Amino acid sequence: MNYLHNHARRNFVKVAAVGVMSLSMAFSACTSSESDNAASAEAATGNQTQNTETYMVYVGTYADPENESIFLYQLNPETGELSRVSGFKGGANPSFLTLDEQRNNLYAVNETMDYQGQQSGAVSAFSVNQQTGSLTLLNQVASKGGAPCYISIGDDGKTVLVANYMGGNVAAFPIQENGTLTEAASVEQHEGTGPNKDRQEAAHAHYVAPSPDNQYVYAVDLGVDKIYGYRLNAENGAMEPMEPAVAFAAAPGAGPRQMAFHPDGQYAYVINELNSTMTALTYDSGNGGLSEIQTLSTLPADFNGGNYPAAVRVSPDGKYLYGSNRGHNSIVVYAIDESTGKLTFIETVPSGGDWPRDFTVDLTGNVMLVANERSNNIVSFKIDKAAGKLTATGHEAEVHKPVSLQVVPNFQ
Repeated sequence: MNYLHNHARRNFVKVAAVGVMSLSMAFSACTSSESDNAASAEAATGNQTQNTETYMVYVGTYADPENESIFLYQLNPETGELSRVSGFKGGANPSFLTLDEQRNNLYAVNETMDYQGQQSGAVSAFSVNQQTGSLTLLNQVASKGGAPCYISIGDDGKTVLVANYMGGNVAAFPIQENGTLTEAASVEQHEGTGPNKDRQEAAHAHYVAPSPDNQYVYAVDLGVDKIYGYRLNAENGAMEPMEPAVAFAAAPGAGPRQMAFHPDGQYAYVINELNSTMTALTYDSGNGGLSEIQTLSTLPADFNGGNYPAAVRVSPDGKYLYGSNRGHNSIVVYAIDESTGKLTFIETVPSGGDWPRDFTVDLTGNVMLVANERSNNIVSFKIDKAAGKLTATGHEAEVHKPVSLQVVPNFQ
């Protein structure tokens, strides 16, 4: 199997031999008016800087269990500046993160191939200090498959959903009232292969998350070129396959990786890792079906190198779609026709580093943050809301192997 080579993913097999260590230490956090008078204008500018609302950013990474691996940064959405607040030992490879709506708890996958002697990664639950954003471990459970690579919360905050890449399955974990996780209520195994012999030799679940209306859960599987649909059982938190179980079949060899819904809930967008394309879909809330609108390349026509798209995001106002290109090392920008869901290519912008695995847009829609895994940096871009275009702010943060980003309102 060429998993480690083809993904340059993880270096986690060596980490897994060490195991996911016990975690119990918390980490601590570390409008102007116009004036004709020049001095008054300078003072007003200073007040504006002080009064600008800031946001917090949690960063998940690939790291050895003895090192700090989850970080907390403060983001200024006017300038794009990131300032480190604190770091925390989150265990081996806490790559992808998610928080509940109230920010009481943070959940992370530990992306390894061994957990307490099982061929599995882990899922960690943390409580969040509401004044500082610091984390305290609550508990860990087996993810029920190797290399868990995506995590989300469904069923109105009652269930954690995990995609296990090497396990080729998705699992559901009920959340208790105190924020801890129970053992998996269900594990849904995907089966099959795809035409890409190196990357599609088996099922490889890469994403799982609920629809915006919480009626369905969708699991994107790169290995079998399919998006599976599930419903969550409200009584026990288990996933149950829709009928039919496959909500959408991608082009053979496309390698669908992640999906993002439009804010209006009518459309979804899937980024395909193996053929460097973006597919626009309609969403039928009545039966959970997904239907293709169009598929476009994520790359300029003159690019001939290797490329592996990773993340996809819709702007908060629903006007633009963004995707990351690893290899071309860029962010692709499309305009969205909100009446049809169709895409129009706008530009590709250098990511400011190597291997942009994830990116996110802040809550104001002013700033994009891009996590470049191989160059160990997070780069910020100003978003032109009128045109969707990106301009580097000149601000970046040095972080070892950043993988995922979660923006939340400031705790103070």
